[in-house]
Amino acid sequence: MTPLIRVLIVDDSTLVREGLRAVFAMHRREPRIEVAGEAGTVADAITAARDLRPDVVLLDIRLPDGSGLQACAEICRALPATRVLILTSVATDNLIQQAIHAGAQGYLMKEIDPEGLVRAIADAHAGRSVLTGEVTARVLRLLREGPADPLAPLSPQEHRVLALTAEGRSNKEIAHELGLSEKTVKNYLSRVFEKLNVSRRTQAAAVYSQALAKGVGPKVPVA
Repeated sequence: MTPLIRVLIVDDSTLVREGLRAVFAMHRREPRIEVAGEAGTVADAITAARDLRPDVVLLDIRLPDGSGLQACAEICRALPATRVLILTSVATDNLIQQAIHAGAQGYLMKEIDPEGLVRAIADAHAGRSVLTGEVTARVLRLLREGPADPLAPLSPQEHRVLALTAEGRSNKEIAHELGLSEKTVKNYLSRVFEKLNVSRRTQAAAVYSQALAKGVGPKVPVA
């Protein structure tokens, strides 16, 4: 009989977690999959993984207390036999690179069909790397072209806001410089944080500085 694969689901959406439970409950063929537990935050994911020692962790990147990639790195360090599959709705070159470096066994988009998800879990459990088509194309391009520009996903205006943030400007000062409202600047920064997978201004500024040091920085003028 095929071994049982125990899965930990990590997503801050109760609806998503219940949907995944339903998918596995309706799956009557091999491989056999059992939901070992659920978590909705980085902290709970790490604790649950250590307590439950699942075979596979399905892990979203966007979590309320930080990035799922933090949980990925910690789980992979603490539990080398546990495979982590990123299951998310966003894929950028930067996020894919970070996921690979954090030790993820695969990177899946939430648009994946149920049978494809089950196969991916079985492949990850067997030690095989798993990527969806879109992610595979990005990885192959990265291999051909070298390291990606982490600032590439940003729009020209987001570049300008980030550049001024990296100079230590406040939202009020940035708003005055660019002729925007402070609320608009705050919204731009929220999108920048999401695209760079950071949660604080200092982290975004660090990514910006590192990009400049690598010679890939913004392609548009600040002013």
